Amino acid sequence: MNTTQLERIHSGKGFIAALDQSGGSTPKALQQYGIQEDRYSNADQMFEMVHEMRTRIIKSPAFDSEYILGAILFENTMDRTIDGQFTADYLWDKKGIVPFLKVDQGLAELDNGVQLMKPIPGLDELLKRAVERHIFGTKMRSVIKEANPAGIRQVVEQQFELGKQIAAMGLVPIIEPEVDIYSADKAASEKLLKDELIRQLASLDQDVKIMLKLSIPTETNFYSDLMQDPHVIRVVALSGGYSQAEANEKLAQHQGLIASFSRALSQGLTFQQSEDEFNTMLAKSIHDIYEASIQ
Repeated sequence: MNTTQLERIHSGKGFIAALDQSGGSTPKALQQYGIQEDRYSNADQMFEMVHEMRTRIIKSPAFDSEYILGAILFENTMDRTIDGQFTADYLWDKKGIVPFLKVDQGLAELDNGVQLMKPIPGLDELLKRAVERHIFGTKMRSVIKEANPAGIRQVVEQQFELGKQIAAMGLVPIIEPEVDIYSADKAASEKLLKDELIRQLASLDQDVKIMLKLSIPTETNFYSDLMQDPHVIRVVALSGGYSQAEANEKLAQHQGLIASFSRALSQGLTFQQSEDEFNTMLAKSIHDIYEASIQ
């Protein structure tokens, strides 16, 4: 583990940029960027275009370590290069931004009010490649839609089981049990979730470090106690479908909680924009998310 990167993530001012749309979410990301599905005819062309989009974001002068602590990549992006360097190396060497990798393979069907992660075949091999590519940590997502105690326990147990496997490889896992922002019992789900997170944190070996990526909670500063746990490097928030303005407004109400936004970060960016227009839009988004993250 890179101790300089660890300290930056633990105590730095800024937020985590999520650039990890993959699989089924890639066409939506490209569509938001102004590239329709008729512009590409196969997966290779699609991933080439999304890498060009991410490269444009990363190379923008607005994408700066003054505001951004880390960036989450998709496996395909990790294996591609920017100006002759693997993406993770470019992020750290040229930008001073800590690289993470999304490792999950999507969500299983809804059961017990939750969606667990699908099995991740070849996870050990992927983690070994991540270490070779100088990745600092990983991210994996589950979804909670109902305040179902059994389902929420399943989600957290699965997350921590894989998190321990990831930590054993010298990487820092981002545990992401997302509570659906449209859930009718969101606050009740969050209470059950926090209880399970506390239970699992207590079971970790002393030297294991993790991060938590959670929906912006209903109750102000609800996750403050989790931030004090010695295992937890940082607690970050996903935008979860909120618009950028709404996500920023809600995030700013929670001390110590920083953003890890995806759609909210790239909102308003399009393929058709000039470099000046693109960089100006991205700079405003980054500044506004940063300000919400340091309240």
